[in-house]
Amino acid sequence: MPEVAPGRQTELDTADVSSFPALIVREPGAASLEQLSDDDLPEGDVTIDVQWSTLNYKDGLSVTGKGKIARSFPMVCGADLAGVVASSNSADWKPGDEVLVNGWGLSETHPGGYTQRQRVKASMLTRKPEGFTLQQTMAVGTAGLTSMLCVLALEDAGLTPDIDGEVVVTGAAGGVGSVAVAVLAKLGYSVVASTGRTSEHDYLTSLGASRIIERDELATAGRPLDKEKWAAGVDTVGSQTLATLLAQTRYGGSVAACGLAGGNDLPTTVLPFILRGVSLLGVDSVMCPAPRRDEAWRRLAADLSTDLLDTMTTVEPMTKVPELAEAILAGQTRGRVVIDTSA
Repeated sequence: MPEVAPGRQTELDTADVSSFPALIVREPGAASLEQLSDDDLPEGDVTIDVQWSTLNYKDGLSVTGKGKIARSFPMVCGADLAGVVASSNSADWKPGDEVLVNGWGLSETHPGGYTQRQRVKASMLTRKPEGFTLQQTMAVGTAGLTSMLCVLALEDAGLTPDIDGEVVVTGAAGGVGSVAVAVLAKLGYSVVASTGRTSEHDYLTSLGASRIIERDELATAGRPLDKEKWAAGVDTVGSQTLATLLAQTRYGGSVAACGLAGGNDLPTTVLPFILRGVSLLGVDSVMCPAPRRDEAWRRLAADLSTDLLDTMTTVEPMTKVPELAEAILAGQTRGRVVIDTSA
């Protein structure tokens, strides 16, 4: 299990916070640590002492300015946060409650989680699921939540563990892909992991992948309707990879699409849909309704081994986020990266 950073508080500290650091972008690509106070916090019902955040592909885009994430400036970065309620004007939450926020516009339209203090609307909060520590909820984070939403979408479309065929996960060594591989394998599926990094083969096998294919096998354009290979898929890449995946999905199969690491275009045809009945399932975690989120977190607690989660997690200080942001966009991070907001 990743070690808790030195000095991390384990009990609620209700002492006044006069100032605290936050990672802020004041213009695209100009992220820096600044000192804020409670007077700088946005309007909301609940103030949170933030202990942990995480690193997502979206955070990489936001911090580096290589994607249009923040809708206004200045903006506190970080699409996730986990911590303890410091004060609340909501009857649903009280000081001392352990909570998390995934999405809901954090770092886009609402100041985000790369800070030691944040204020949000009560409706944005999720109670920490039983079975996870606050640190582990950020090891899951938006990426892991998205993975489980993909699994739920595939199940809703009829996928079951006794189905004959393989389920492929693209971008498998990344945050979404790692959790998807681990969850699907635990559920009993034969999981094929697609990656462009040969150094990660042993890692993916340890998560439960039954076999591994090279990224180029899906990234190269083929026929509009190719040989049937996959019972289903989870795609984090988009563009030609998703198009190839659709062309190779078996009759009646489904693909859950949740990412665009390879591009936001989709060079495909209608043939997989009208000749094989393939379903393309769009998955969004940012504005996903609370009941669906709660269902996904319940399933994560049941279907994701915390021991396995810990093996795919590294903990890094908030001061290192600008460097990590470049790394995640370059495909140089593995699994999940938890951000310690105290460091």
